[in-house]
Amino acid sequence: MTRGRAQDPNVCGVTAAIAVIDGKWKTALLWALESGPHRPGELLRLLPGLSEKVLTQALREMETDGLVHREVHDVLPLKTEYSLTAFGRDLSEALAPLSDWGHRRLDRLAEAQSAS
Repeated sequence: MTRGRAQDPNVCGVTAAIAVIDGKWKTALLWALESGPHRPGELLRLLPGLSEKVLTQALREMETDGLVHREVHDVLPLKTEYSLTAFGRDLSEALAPLSDWGHRRLDRLAEAQSAS
């Protein structure tokens, strides 16, 4: 899915929403930022396997989409923190039922696997 679909007024709302969270790490970043502001190094530690390059790209896209606020503190060395905006919290809350469904699906798969 292309990022342009997130801004196309002629697509369904679900498609527009998925375009904003498309990718391997954005939902994990939303989850991590729900607990409060984090510095990039903290996010890298919370999400093993995430590279600094991909983190930077995802956070920039999320900032452009209005989901994340980037704050740079004027201290040496520079301290940068990322937090969810109100719009980002809205998205996170909207995804909660989908997360619940996903956990129920995983439980069903585990039950089916143990039964066989």
